[in-house]
Amino acid sequence: MHRWALVVAAAILAACGASAPKHRAAEDARARIDHIVVIFQENRSFDNVFGLFPGADGLGNSRSAPPQVDRDGRVYRTLPQPIDTSRRPPAPDLRFPPDLPNAPFLIDWFVPPGEKTGDLVHRFYQQQHQINGGRMDKFVAWSDAAGLVMGHYDGSKLATWALAREFTLLDRFYHAAFGGSFLNHFWLVCACTPVWREAPAEVRAQLDANGMLVKDGQVTPDGFVVNTAFSTYQPYPANVAPDRRVPPQTLPTIGDRLSESRVSWAWYSGGWKDALAGKPDRLFQFHHQPFAYFRQFGDGTAARAEHLKDEKDFLADVDAGRLPAVAFVKPIGADNEHPGYADIARGQQHAADLVRRLQASAAWKRTVIIMTHDENGGFWDHVAPPVVDRWGPGARVPSIVVSPLSRRGMVDHTTYDTTSILRFIEWRHNLAPLGTPDAAAANLLSTLDFKEPK
Repeated sequence: MHRWALVVAAAILAACGASAPKHRAAEDARARIDHIVVIFQENRSFDNVFGLFPGADGLGNSRSAPPQVDRDGRVYRTLPQPIDTSRRPPAPDLRFPPDLPNAPFLIDWFVPPGEKTGDLVHRFYQQQHQINGGRMDKFVAWSDAAGLVMGHYDGSKLATWALAREFTLLDRFYHAAFGGSFLNHFWLVCACTPVWREAPAEVRAQLDANGMLVKDGQVTPDGFVVNTAFSTYQPYPANVAPDRRVPPQTLPTIGDRLSESRVSWAWYSGGWKDALAGKPDRLFQFHHQPFAYFRQFGDGTAARAEHLKDEKDFLADVDAGRLPAVAFVKPIGADNEHPGYADIARGQQHAADLVRRLQASAAWKRTVIIMTHDENGGFWDHVAPPVVDRWGPGARVPSIVVSPLSRRGMVDHTTYDTTSILRFIEWRHNLAPLGTPDAAAANLLSTLDFKEPK
């Protein structure tokens, strides 16, 4: 027994000795990152922006994808003419031909990137029906924009293409939750779905026995908010009645984790100050402000004043050397790429300009920028998302990691989702995970190279 005790003790010491260099390497890697900046754009699928990117899993690999079918499973002979949903009432968009082939097509042929297209439905249940068990063949059938869902751009003409070529493009990055902006902003900050157990019947969705949508709504039958709804705290639209506002949420957020560890952070939103002053920009999106739904960031709290800021404050903080350790940047509507009210060229240029501003700052050498989109905006993508749980993930979205530490000129094929951003922040600052999703998510470390100083 004594002999075996010595053997075991020696093995334990050897293991400790082997783990020590790994621990030091991890600490050294953390120490090389002072700032993490998340630029959160809107409503584009990966194929819509980077489908033609060399080396990525793009449209060249979509030739074997099933054709689009109607709700009864019949193949469309041609794509239904795209609908301009910005018109009242919505009407066929005559810039597009009425007989496009049942296949992906280049939007640029008909509408330049600097002009707006119609919006496309991007809601919780509809996206699940569009994915159709991974076949990805009912995007047209469950869209209000008809054939527009199959459109994509020549991304080489867009501003972030050059960043993707220079730094690291992620072609397996999925938005964390099915549906639209509201829910995916929550998943960015808490990896959670907001709860509204006492929601009125009028705002609850109804499903049939097969889980198919019978009546759409903001809230699931069991009381989770999955589609656009507004906070009980300011700012919210003036015409939303109190009983139609989401009650205060109390789950922990990444902001809480950072504050508990005394790590500086901020959510910078375009138009925030004007919205709080009661004069919101016409394209300010109230449901793009996830922290404003939580009790700990409610009206009049010190946490709100300290951490929820305007995008103009971000630019000032960058220039003045006050950039916090973690910064989320949410551009205002005109700059966020959202179909319907914004064009993709302006939004892409704005995101690239934010990156250039950071590159010109003193913080750049120790900064990691994560450029991504909240969700696919209803646009088709040929790659089926992995099956995880009732919440998601949804489709692939354009995502780039920009940093002096980036693996230059690389396409990363690792499977990520929005909660990978949380995982990366938690890794850098030694934070406990918020829950199972971010604990299980792939870290973004494979996009970075810590071997040599750059």
